[in-house]
Amino acid sequence: MTSRMDLNREKKELLEKVISGEISYHKLDSLTDKETAVMLRRYSLEEVSGFDFDHIQNFSIDVENATKKNIENMIGVIQVPLGVAGPLKVNGEFANDEFRLPLATTEGALVASVNRGCSAITMSGGANVRVFQDVMTRAPVFRLENVIRAKEFADWLQDPEVIARMKAKASETTRFGELVDVKSFVTGNSVYVRFSYDTKDAMGMNMVTIATDAVLNLIKDEFGAIPISLSGNMCIDKKPAAINNILGRGKTVVADVTISAELVEKRLKCKPETMVEVNYRKNLLGSARAGSLGYNAHAANIIAAMYIACGQDPAHVVEGSSAITTMELTKYGDIYCSVTLPAMAIGTVGGGTNLGPQHECLRILGVNGSGTPPGSNAKKLAEIIASAVLAGEISLIGAQAAGHLAKAHAELGR
Repeated sequence: MTSRMDLNREKKELLEKVISGEISYHKLDSLTDKETAVMLRRYSLEEVSGFDFDHIQNFSIDVENATKKNIENMIGVIQVPLGVAGPLKVNGEFANDEFRLPLATTEGALVASVNRGCSAITMSGGANVRVFQDVMTRAPVFRLENVIRAKEFADWLQDPEVIARMKAKASETTRFGELVDVKSFVTGNSVYVRFSYDTKDAMGMNMVTIATDAVLNLIKDEFGAIPISLSGNMCIDKKPAAINNILGRGKTVVADVTISAELVEKRLKCKPETMVEVNYRKNLLGSARAGSLGYNAHAANIIAAMYIACGQDPAHVVEGSSAITTMELTKYGDIYCSVTLPAMAIGTVGGGTNLGPQHECLRILGVNGSGTPPGSNAKKLAEIIASAVLAGEISLIGAQAAGHLAKAHAELGR
């Protein structure tokens, strides 16, 4: 590792100018190579903060790739412990195998808990899982003269010939993306237009933003409606929202399993009826009383850990956490468990999926890159993550039904 003492004259001069403020952090990228820019920014920050960074300077990711697509003003890398849970048997349309789950987290007991749920599911024949919808949205807002004009605009947007022209315009911006639906929502003279796209293996936020921008030009030319903002917050991105729970956004996925009463008592150390009551009073009634948009125990825990490990945008845990967990007794006294995730924003190409560690985690699951046919890898990842959430829910509700939650955190949470 190069030290400040090893810098040549040119690099020392650049460092002095960064420290003095003569050169901005961002400007460094155009004055030297990317790795040197990262190093000089870090050295300048050490000077300002008064201590050396012993850890963030050690990493293996490709700086050129990261600074081009994923980060600005890079100074190093934050490392998150990575664990593995499983095997988890998944009976999906795209994921049909046993999988080892990469989970990046700093929460002690989480991996152990998911691992216990994986065991219960796998011993029960696996999680059944299906993707019910797969669309990414962008919703610009328009201001019209009055409600009469707003109604004319909303009607015009539903004209089949207009929709065909909008689809053609959107397709000019992307090889794989496709505009599949247009919905209008009116508030006074404001019209919010929710465009939904099939983005194949990409999570698709950038894709749909660019495509929608092109469609806006067509709307301005043909109807004369002027957009106030490319995003009017009815998309809705990285915020809890009922519309995403109802209409779906990203992947809408449901996973379920039936676990025998014998296995519940042996593996989860409680009874099915106790788990059902905990889920009812905690996940359903408790969440309703609190006004929550998520009716689950800790779906966000598993989603965040897998998103971070697999190069997803962790901010989308907001939508992913709006999951509904159900548990009920079968006529044979066994327990039926399910999770419904209406809005999982994930992809296997783009974003952070090309970074070395994240790419390796995707390879563990067999979903790296674009699938054949396009879109199949992202759906496979969605089925795996939904099944992992189911494992986490079963384990935590079981622990609470058995009174083991505090003990587990005391032993593993440290």
